[in-house]
Amino acid sequence: MPDANVTKIVLLPPGPDNPRNSEGSFVTLQDGRLLFAYSHFTGGARDDSPSRIAARESADGGFTWSSQDRVLVENTAMNTMSVSFLRLQDGRIALGYLLRRPHAERGQELKFLLRFSADEGESWSEPICCSGDTSYYVVNNDRMVQLASGRLVVPAADHKFFGGSGIGIGDCVCFLSDDAGATWRHSAYVPQPDPANPISFQEPLVVELVTGRLMMLIRNATGCLYRSWSDDSGESWSTAEPTELLSPLSPASCKRLPQTGDLLVVYNDHTGIPEDRRGNRTPLVTRISQDEGQTWIKPKVLEDDPGGWYCYTGVHFVEDAVLLSYCAGQRATGGLNTTQITRFPVDWLYE
Repeated sequence: MPDANVTKIVLLPPGPDNPRNSEGSFVTLQDGRLLFAYSHFTGGARDDSPSRIAARESADGGFTWSSQDRVLVENTAMNTMSVSFLRLQDGRIALGYLLRRPHAERGQELKFLLRFSADEGESWSEPICCSGDTSYYVVNNDRMVQLASGRLVVPAADHKFFGGSGIGIGDCVCFLSDDAGATWRHSAYVPQPDPANPISFQEPLVVELVTGRLMMLIRNATGCLYRSWSDDSGESWSTAEPTELLSPLSPASCKRLPQTGDLLVVYNDHTGIPEDRRGNRTPLVTRISQDEGQTWIKPKVLEDDPGGWYCYTGVHFVEDAVLLSYCAGQRATGGLNTTQITRFPVDWLYE
């Protein structure tokens, strides 16, 4: 288990009129305060239950948080959820999220919308649709990336439909913008290793390497995360391949540590997992890569309760520390319903 340097805060447990609080994202404001936005459910705990984007603030680097919500995006359809913050190179804050609506042919549709703030989150622009045509696009929380070139990249899984017949097989694609988010287009899709027997690729992430190459890590049901590469800033992608990161059907998060330059991955590490725990989203583990994602070392366990469900991580950096948010519910009491904040020194990752 983590040592005393790891601080855990159960920020948002569920309540009678609020059965689920889940995935979120952080941004540091110019005055040093942290703004944390998350999915606040009010009418049930399913992914398609009513929810809105709400926020809390911290003035002490994430140790304590405000006690009352501030609503950033009200629910105007079935729900709004899966929020991403990004501080843009031009100084604005971008706020991305999913909007879910019923659809006659597809059962439901999911679109990725984007708003901007030029006054540190006090007000937001009207939404821009980044995903374009109607489909069921899944974009996880805390997923937006701005490349050194200024290009904005939003990785998504296109499932085509979600409804009474289940969810469609996922294919990974990216939404791209070269004009600071004003207009958007699609990249090429990530090629399947065996098109005749496709894997359902889900909930991808993208990180830019020091060479400018992009790496995508992909959730799937084969027992490990898959990986794809782009050498043209996300326009096209290599055929997906398995990685050494053993994982259940659960997403990972990956960002570059600004303090050291290494990559940090947070995921459900199933290395040596007992047979009776395979498939569970536990334990939650960090690893670092000092060779740009080729290998991953120094596993550190954050959560290991066999009955826990730990996933959908938001990653942020505060001075010499890492700040994480993630769902930390219990399988026996609703699963994805509690938002956990965890803070630890960067040095702990290297011990």
